[in-house]
Amino acid sequence: METLILFVGIIGNIISVLMFLSPAKTFWRIVKRKSTEDFESLPYICTLLNSSLWTYYGITRPGSYLVATVNGFGVVVEIIYVSLFLIFAPPKMKGKTAVLAGALDVGFLAAAILATQFLTTGDTRIDVIGYMSSGLNIIMYGSPLAAMKTVVTTKSVEYMPFLLSFFLFLNGGIWTIYAVLVQDWFLGVPNGIGFVLGTAQLVLYAIYRNAKPSYSASADLEQASERQSLLPPSASGHTSHG
Repeated sequence: METLILFVGIIGNIISVLMFLSPAKTFWRIVKRKSTEDFESLPYICTLLNSSLWTYYGITRPGSYLVATVNGFGVVVEIIYVSLFLIFAPPKMKGKTAVLAGALDVGFLAAAILATQFLTTGDTRIDVIGYMSSGLNIIMYGSPLAAMKTVVTTKSVEYMPFLLSFFLFLNGGIWTIYAVLVQDWFLGVPNGIGFVLGTAQLVLYAIYRNAKPSYSASADLEQASERQSLLPPSASGHTSHG
């Protein structure tokens, strides 16, 4: 059983790492053009907070080092992404990014760590961190839901990159299996939702992949794809696994 848990956890780590790295092409373009153009920083700020909470959860809960490792990697990657916004974004977006990152990734995270360290102990501490991590994870699924609505509205899958949907499906599935094996429902619930959403996106992709868009919106396509947040579940579980 231990061997199976380790195997599933390592597969989950690999898939989650690929999810965290999937926006790399976009950020390479940002570096080359020295501009973030119209891309939004909020998905990356939220993923950074999500990964940070899951890393803290993995460190705090005994035997959850595989959750901590992949989300620790996610923290490093997301810090790089957010930093590139602080370097290359237009002044207004740069200010917005700094305020949000300071409030969420520094302020909220520090408050969460201090509160759980000084006000809770043992299993209660693990439960509180677990509720925060899985709760944020579920909130972040608003992004893939919005992408699905866009696909149905426009009858075009260009707003919903296949690989992102496929990884949401794989990531959610493998971490749900891992959560069942280790009986960790904080990990299982958000990743189970991610698996269902990923499956639904693949079904939509199959239905609409050959359909003609109801209107031309090619200028917005790439930007729209970037707005689909990466959860890893945090390795989630992206997003996260977080």
